Amino acid sequence: MIHKLILLIIIVMMSWAGFAQKTTNKRYTLDDCIAIALEHNLDLKSTNLQANSAKVNYQQSKANLLPSLNGSFNLGVNDGRSIDPFTNAYINQELTFSNLGLSLDMTIFNGFRLLNAAKQNRLNQKSSDLEIEAAQQDLILNITLVYLQVLNAKDVLELAKSRLETTKQQLKIQQDFYDNESGNPADYADILGQVASDETSVLVAESSLNNAKISLQQLMNLKEDIHLATDGLLLEFNKYEVSANTVFEDAIRNLATFKAKELRIEAAKKGVRVAKSQFTPEISLFGGLNTNYSSAAELFTATGSSFVETGDFVTVDAEDLPIMTEQTNYASEGIDYTDQLDNNLNTVVGIQVNVPLFNGFRAKNNVALEKIKVEESIIELERTHVDIKNAIAQVYFDMEAAYKRHQSLEKQVEAYQESYRINDIRFKNGVSNFLNYITSKNNLDNAKVNLANAKYDYLLRVKVLDYYRGIKG
Repeated sequence: MIHKLILLIIIVMMSWAGFAQKTTNKRYTLDDCIAIALEHNLDLKSTNLQANSAKVNYQQSKANLLPSLNGSFNLGVNDGRSIDPFTNAYINQELTFSNLGLSLDMTIFNGFRLLNAAKQNRLNQKSSDLEIEAAQQDLILNITLVYLQVLNAKDVLELAKSRLETTKQQLKIQQDFYDNESGNPADYADILGQVASDETSVLVAESSLNNAKISLQQLMNLKEDIHLATDGLLLEFNKYEVSANTVFEDAIRNLATFKAKELRIEAAKKGVRVAKSQFTPEISLFGGLNTNYSSAAELFTATGSSFVETGDFVTVDAEDLPIMTEQTNYASEGIDYTDQLDNNLNTVVGIQVNVPLFNGFRAKNNVALEKIKVEESIIELERTHVDIKNAIAQVYFDMEAAYKRHQSLEKQVEAYQESYRINDIRFKNGVSNFLNYITSKNNLDNAKVNLANAKYDYLLRVKVLDYYRGIKG
């Protein structure tokens, strides 16, 4: 029974290990990397938040066109000398008071400031949306370039490992010669040094591959190790037939960054109109509804009459007689809260005109600042044109140079391959010395590495040019 339980535990642990290995060793295609980066990249998320802010600003600018309606309510207790809000007379007692109000304010005309502000924020929102698209385009390009860098580093690593393996095979042959005390002992020492050199090359290639993978992980915002699946990835090595001028013309039509900066110019022009509205009068309507309550308010009701002395006297037959007067008697009672609110209700409505006469040249200077922003936006668009045109020209030149270098290196690899084949046979048969052998081997290995680098240099620049043209994939 115990043995069966142990066997079951082992099977379960092996299943978990297999699942974990399968999950960890997931292989990512280029499309997988792009999709993950578009969802998780931190810089892109920040750009999205900026666009959301622009959207909220636009919504608020539209809401500013609506009237504003506000209500107010207060309730408090006053002790000591105060004014009775019911009678406006001074009293010296504890007083509970309450006020309710409703106010309405609506702008009728202010030089189209609110309307132009809404149009400006609308343009800013569209520009922000295009900047998201531009950020996505940049991210896709960067993912593609780093992806190719990883593939390049993998190829270089494979070449380095193959070189090391070939050197180790030759070391085994020289080891036999050395053990049998035949051949040149210096050849054995030289081959040992070459093994160490090739091992160093493998370490350097592994470091380059690791750095490229880290760069890809950072763009994707992933922490796990990345294994790439190159199945179906087309890396065609064909001469680029499109001119640099055509690439630039396509970039103007397709890149979102140009459209975004053009909209920024239009938004800045709307800002000038918003600033100019400060020179015009502002006309607005206002209205209000108010009422109040006071605990000192009382309602008096007549309950009859009585005669009371006035304090004056008349003398009749040498006798002072008090003068009496009839006075009405009242009974007081507090007025209900809701009754007071109803009785004290008052309304106000009117129109208000604010005419700007002098404000320390604030309006004039604001217009000047907004015009400067327009000029800055125009310069920014022109700078973008110049920068991208120069970048395309440089990339195009490097692409052509990489293509020519690749063609030359293909011939070089072919020549060195034949040289190495001959020297390898001669060295194994003791006809040639080690120096000739290792020279031809190093020439071939270096040529292969340079050929791989030239290939990916060319493909990287082709991808950049395709990006400017708006070509995906």
